Amino acid sequence: MDTKRLILFVVFSFSILMLWDSWQRDHKPAPTPVATATQHAEDSSVPQAAAKSSTASASQASLPVETGFRLQSGERVQVETDLYKASIDTIGGDLRRLELREHKDDVDLDKNFVLMDDASAPMLYVAQTGLIGNDLPTHKAVFTSDSSSYQLTPGADKLDVRLTWKGDNGVEVDKIYTFHRDSYAIEVSYEIRNNGTVAIDPSVYYQIVHDNQSHQGSYMMPTFTGGAYFTEADKYKKLSFSDMSKTNLSKNASDGWVGLVQHYFVSAWIPKDGLAREFYSKKLSDNMFSIGSVSHLGNIEPGQSIELKSRLYAGPQTQSELKSVAPGLEYTVDYGWLTVIASPLFWVLSSIQKLVHNWGVAIILLTVLIKLAFYPLSAASYRSMANMRELAPRLQRLKEQYGDDRQKMHQAMMEMYKTEKINPMGGCLPILVQIPVFIALYWVLLGSVEMRHAPFMLWIQDLSAIDPYYVLPILMGATMIIQTRLNPKPADPVQAKVMTIMPVVFSVFFFFFPAGLVLYWLVNNILSIAQQWHINRTIHQAAEKKKGNARR
Repeated sequence: MDTKRLILFVVFSFSILMLWDSWQRDHKPAPTPVATATQHAEDSSVPQAAAKSSTASASQASLPVETGFRLQSGERVQVETDLYKASIDTIGGDLRRLELREHKDDVDLDKNFVLMDDASAPMLYVAQTGLIGNDLPTHKAVFTSDSSSYQLTPGADKLDVRLTWKGDNGVEVDKIYTFHRDSYAIEVSYEIRNNGTVAIDPSVYYQIVHDNQSHQGSYMMPTFTGGAYFTEADKYKKLSFSDMSKTNLSKNASDGWVGLVQHYFVSAWIPKDGLAREFYSKKLSDNMFSIGSVSHLGNIEPGQSIELKSRLYAGPQTQSELKSVAPGLEYTVDYGWLTVIASPLFWVLSSIQKLVHNWGVAIILLTVLIKLAFYPLSAASYRSMANMRELAPRLQRLKEQYGDDRQKMHQAMMEMYKTEKINPMGGCLPILVQIPVFIALYWVLLGSVEMRHAPFMLWIQDLSAIDPYYVLPILMGATMIIQTRLNPKPADPVQAKVMTIMPVVFSVFFFFFPAGLVLYWLVNNILSIAQQWHINRTIHQAAEKKKGNARR
């Protein structure tokens, strides 16, 4: 029996089913009551103020029911830095559009990748902040700016974009975006000056608004897009849009961040260290959701002022930068339960890439290293299969001898295995040990933004995209056919048919997989063929020599 191929087929099929099940759970629309939005419907995208507490924010358990969502627009302030092209709206000082200059569009490489946009076609994705209480400016208030265009000048390390609001109660608020050179962490500050005659008691909120339709991956390669938060107590947690539609998040903490993750990219609000906060989520309309953080700031007496700083990380899931921005942000590159294996594999892969300066070559070399590390286990498995291959003619004669009497045929087979000192399941354990490593590397290659638009050679100019000419999947299918020929033919006709069609099934799946993944499997198959051919040849020569000695 070709144990290795059968196990891999079962594991791969199970993985596909698990991915499909996960996609269904994360993206299946939940039934919602019909709500009619009118012109005067309340827009509860403004969260409730945090309750007064010196240790933690109060619960938002009684969040209002959403009856409408409106995103207003004012004048636009254009910002350009070394990494960003951004648009800030004077309504609320929202970050309404964000282009990443170092990352290109999924389809048109002449355009920048758009992380945030308020155009609602094909997505709506904005970052908002506001102050609650005492008629202070929420994300619906009108700010003013001294300029409609800002640009990071050569030689400058940072760029400040200041927006100003003045209230009838004598309170003045400046909202300042500070963009830093070579950094995806944007500093967002509030300067609140109470020039009125009474004390004010504000709360501050930071939130991200996103639809539940865009960036959902494909049927063959579903990826997670949804909310996430991190605290030292609870660690990293994901929150799908379907979960948000059922229950509002309400989580009190004194540390951590909250944000929105998607394949390769993340945006996360990181409030000031030590500031008590409540993480929340809301369903704003049938397909619009918000997730954010709200904190109570305490009284500001007349004549007093405060400055409050926070950060917004909005960019690629580059692990080295994520770790330097905030604890736990690196977990947005989600390897799941195989993180303990996947993280070291990525470190090795990236270390090789620094030497060879080509991610495709790095994948090949890492595959070789893994193959060498598992060589003794693989050899044990291949020796077991080679011995079974040598016994194949004798097993066929037993089948012909006993016909349909399966019990006697099974007893005769067990006696033959005992005489020849062969364990028919001897190849199972070595393969089972290797499977977690293979799956971990799969997630590394699938989730690493470094692979996005990374060229390999010739026609492969993007390791995160499918092979445009399907050469790699076809070659991988051919190597699987060769491996099948090297293995003993199963005695069971059903298993024999499975082994015959499996290369075709695998090839069809891999037609939709990123080129980097297919490259890994192709190289692994080629190395396996070489090792298996060598062992088969060695076992066959030993068997022929044994037969020759027996004749003499």
